[in-house]
Amino acid sequence: MAIPAITSIRPRPVDERGLVDRLRLTAVAAATFLLGVPALVLGILTLLSVALGPLGVGFVLAHAVVPATEALARLHRRISGALLGEDVEAAYADTAGRGFLGRPTVWLRDGNRWRDFGFLAFSGTGGFVISGLPALLLVTPFVHLVGLIIDGSWFWLLTFAISSVCPLVWWVVTPPLVRARAYAERSLLGHSRVADLERRVEQVEETRAETLDHSAAEVRRIERDLHDGAQARIAAVGMNVGLAEKLLATDPAAAAELLREARETTVSALEDLRSVVRGIHPPVLADRGLAGAIEALALPLPIPVTLRLQLPAGLPAPVESAAYFAVAECLANTVKHSGAGRAWITGEHRDGMLRLVVGDDGRGGASLAGSGLAGVARRLAAFDGTMTVLSPDGGPTVVTMEVPCPTS
Repeated sequence: MAIPAITSIRPRPVDERGLVDRLRLTAVAAATFLLGVPALVLGILTLLSVALGPLGVGFVLAHAVVPATEALARLHRRISGALLGEDVEAAYADTAGRGFLGRPTVWLRDGNRWRDFGFLAFSGTGGFVISGLPALLLVTPFVHLVGLIIDGSWFWLLTFAISSVCPLVWWVVTPPLVRARAYAERSLLGHSRVADLERRVEQVEETRAETLDHSAAEVRRIERDLHDGAQARIAAVGMNVGLAEKLLATDPAAAAELLREARETTVSALEDLRSVVRGIHPPVLADRGLAGAIEALALPLPIPVTLRLQLPAGLPAPVESAAYFAVAECLANTVKHSGAGRAWITGEHRDGMLRLVVGDDGRGGASLAGSGLAGVARRLAAFDGTMTVLSPDGGPTVVTMEVPCPTS
């Protein structure tokens, strides 16, 4: 039986669809009502396993109780997630590599395992009552009617008259009751705010370390490019001009030749400097913005590229630079490795999120394991950005990049 998502708790007109939905919700509530019995038993056994831990018996008991509790919680996550139309995910501490005695120690310190215990207590008490009400309201009039038919006394007549309003109450309260329990289970079994913040801190620390490594590598690259390129050429210019000064009076022709070489070397040094600058922040970004810069990337490619860009001006310069180099890397991979006949780029900025998609109809097989795309992913991660690569064998390849950023 499919579990219907509760999209509204407002009373609907009495019709076939509303009746079917409420009957299905009542069945779901009855199932969670019955699951309250093992939840209560597991809650009691959990307390026993903690109390008996110093005696050693609790460790044995915990290896049976904790996995059973996790399985029951997983089932309730699926039910509550289906009712609310969202995923309710677990976030348990990792016990990989822990021994028989080590796992219970981790379970005891894991806040999410204690949240599971809270769920057991709720499911066996308040949740038990909430889930039992819809079925109780639905069957009560029929029970009293059977009693009236069998006995015929005034007592059954009175109780049947009173309970005749139960179907109306059942119609009104079933969706709110079922959704209330689903919300309660989501709060108990879903990610805790503290756990989310801890994972966020870990992600930020990891991203910061990768960004620092990337920045250090970029600084070394710039230093190497300046040392081997512009610096060496400028030093050569200085030497040539110095020799020309000495030869100017004695050998004007040789001095003129040295000055000509110095001028040519100066032009080469300027080209080297421009190349270094383009590697830091391409001038085309400052001149034409991100949309124009991406168009400039696509124009010289040997394959046709379809562009659909709706990118505003005023995006932060570091984000524009990271997005530009990300698209450039994707296009370079398309030309070098994909064997594609065409490519496409879409871009938009909506609700504070920059989203770029680069695709091609090539042979596929691209992945983040490649050094180029992995570097792009690290660069985007510095801005809380993400990159996903969908590239099955045989193609097509679709690279999606999302970076949260406001516009000025």
